[in-house]
Amino acid sequence: MTVDRIGLVVHAGRPAALAAADAVRAWCAEHDVGCADIDVWQEGARHSAREEVDSAGDPDLIVTLGGDGTFLRGARLAAENDALVLGVDLGRVGFLTEVPAPAVRAALDAVYAGRYEVESRMLLTMRASCPLGVPAHMADLVRYGRGPMLPPPRVRGECTVGDDWGVALNVTALNDVVVEKLTRDRQVSVGVYIAGQLLASYSADALLVATPTGSTAYSFAAGGPVVSPRMEGLLFTPVAPHMTFDRSVLAAPDEPIAFRVLERSGRAAVSIDGQVRGVLNPGDWIGVYASPRRLRAVRLGPMDFYGRLRERMNLTDAPAAVADGQAAPLWPVRSAPPGDLAHLAMPPTPEDDRPPHR
Repeated sequence: MTVDRIGLVVHAGRPAALAAADAVRAWCAEHDVGCADIDVWQEGARHSAREEVDSAGDPDLIVTLGGDGTFLRGARLAAENDALVLGVDLGRVGFLTEVPAPAVRAALDAVYAGRYEVESRMLLTMRASCPLGVPAHMADLVRYGRGPMLPPPRVRGECTVGDDWGVALNVTALNDVVVEKLTRDRQVSVGVYIAGQLLASYSADALLVATPTGSTAYSFAAGGPVVSPRMEGLLFTPVAPHMTFDRSVLAAPDEPIAFRVLERSGRAAVSIDGQVRGVLNPGDWIGVYASPRRLRAVRLGPMDFYGRLRERMNLTDAPAAVADGQAAPLWPVRSAPPGDLAHLAMPPTPEDDRPPHR
């Protein structure tokens, strides 16, 4: 793929991100590649993803400079334009970002020369019983903390709208869609449906549907499992439910998950990738399902997800196990894998530049 135009999404509150952005602009000038800053809060009200990428001249590569939150902003834009997204890591957790800031020029060189792979990630979209929106008198209370709120999701005009199926909303979520209580003294009561069948009615602080990518975000904090980002599926996790069954449920990618706010529940906020986008009243519902769109993330080498999990989550070994000494490799990887392992994703050796076997 030829890179003709780059869109920059920058965490303006970090000096290192601003310096890295200058490096990207300089690289673009040297290679005669267009470059535009997009999704800039300081310019006033937030815009839809379509408006933002249009104003940036339809970039074919989105470069994010910040942490995972900045990457989520860039992913929303990239998915709208079917563009590639490259995350430069300047955050504290860094499950989504790809390269460290000092390597940004080398990363752009690799992309420009075609020395990269595209990793396809599952996205979520949704339908609802009514268009989403935040009432004007509540906007200042639930607004996104560091800048103006995103506008309410638009209705997808190309999709069928009906009483049975509700309205199709122009939503793209890489991490999760969350229904949560608005006040501390009142939980939300929600009927949860999977593949059209009632699973249970919950009273909880929140209920969420996450992608495998989002399994290490809010779902993980709520006690949900870690899921490989290479998997396909919808992960339902209740947050602080008042019931015995508090487990997560992993549904198949073709099994949508729906939430209906029950009659005696308080109002509920709907957050998409951490940003409040609407408020539901009793009787309202949303249905979350796998989007036909995919996120196309740039990978410059094999992603060591489990090594990153160990590092980012500060996993420690059991004292009794440490007493036995450091664990040895399960099998050596200096030689080619045997035939019955050749189809697996084996880690490359440090001196081996070849791509991993798949």
